[in-house]
Amino acid sequence: MKTTLLTLGVMFAALLGFAGAQQRTPDPRSMGGGDCRDNPYNCADAPNPLPAADTIWLEEMTWMDVRDALKAGKTTAIISTGGIEPNGPWLVLGKHNYVLRTNCDAIARKLGNALCAPVLPFVPEGNIEQKRGHMASPGTISMREETFQAILTDMAESLKAHGFANIIFIGDSGGNQAGQKAVAAALNAKWAGTAVAAHIPEYYTAPPGTPNVLRDIGVVKDGQPSDGLHDGVGITLNMMLTDPSSVRWDERVKAGKATINGVSIADKAPALAWARQVVDARASRTVVLITQAIANKGRTTVP
Repeated sequence: MKTTLLTLGVMFAALLGFAGAQQRTPDPRSMGGGDCRDNPYNCADAPNPLPAADTIWLEEMTWMDVRDALKAGKTTAIISTGGIEPNGPWLVLGKHNYVLRTNCDAIARKLGNALCAPVLPFVPEGNIEQKRGHMASPGTISMREETFQAILTDMAESLKAHGFANIIFIGDSGGNQAGQKAVAAALNAKWAGTAVAAHIPEYYTAPPGTPNVLRDIGVVKDGQPSDGLHDGVGITLNMMLTDPSSVRWDERVKAGKATINGVSIADKAPALAWARQVVDARASRTVVLITQAIANKGRTTVP
C-alpha cells in the first residue's frame, strides 16, 4: 500500500510539474536572456535605463543598445577578420586584430549608420598538419578554409536575423580575401535581395592611383631601405594608434630599435599624428567603396 501511495505521489508531482511547464510557455515579448514576466527589463519594448554607450562595437553594447541603434538606422554591420601570425621581432602576433580595432571603428563612425561585429581573430594562416606558411612559426593559429567560411556565414546570418540590412566584409591580410569573397557571393545568392553582403578587397589592397599618405607627407621616400621583415611603417603606426605596447614601443626606444625601414617612431607624438592621417585616409577610401557596394547590391565596383 505504501509503495502504491508513493508511486501515485510521484506521478501526481510529475503531472503538476508538467502542467506548470505547459502553463509557462515562452513569452514572445522576452529578450535580454530572461523572461519578460520575471522582470520588465526582459521585455522587448523596455526602455533602456541608461544612456546609449559611445561605442560602435557590438561586444561593448547591451542588447538594448543594439536594438535602439537598429531602430535609429544603424543597419550596416562590418565583419572584419585579422589573424594570429608572426610579424618580425617587434610586432605582436595579433597585429591585424590591433589594426582593425582602430580601423573598423573609424570606418563605422564615418559611415554613420554602421556597427562593428567583434573582430574574427582567427583566419587561414597555412597548413596546420604540415606547418606550412605562417604555421612554421610558433604561436600562429590557423583555421581551415571551410571553417573560416562557415564562421563568416554564421556571423552574417546572425546579424541579418536581427535586422541588419548590409553585411560588410573587410580583411586585414591577404589570406582573408578569397573566403570573404566566396561567402559574400553565396549569401547574396541565398538572400535574393532581402539583405546585401559585400566584400571590400580594396580595404586591404588600395586601388591603383590611391594617394600614399606617408609618401605625400614625406615620411616615406624613394630609395629608403627595407628591413626585410614582415612589417612596415604604415602597419606599425596603425598598431601604435591602438596600443603602443603592441609594437613594443617602450622597449624598442630603450634598446635603440625604434625604427622600421629607415623611419623612426621614437618620437611618439609625431608618429601618432602620422598614424591618424593613415587611418583617416584608409577609412575615407573604404567608406566610399562600402557605399558603392551597397548601392550595387554587393557587387564589387573596382576591378
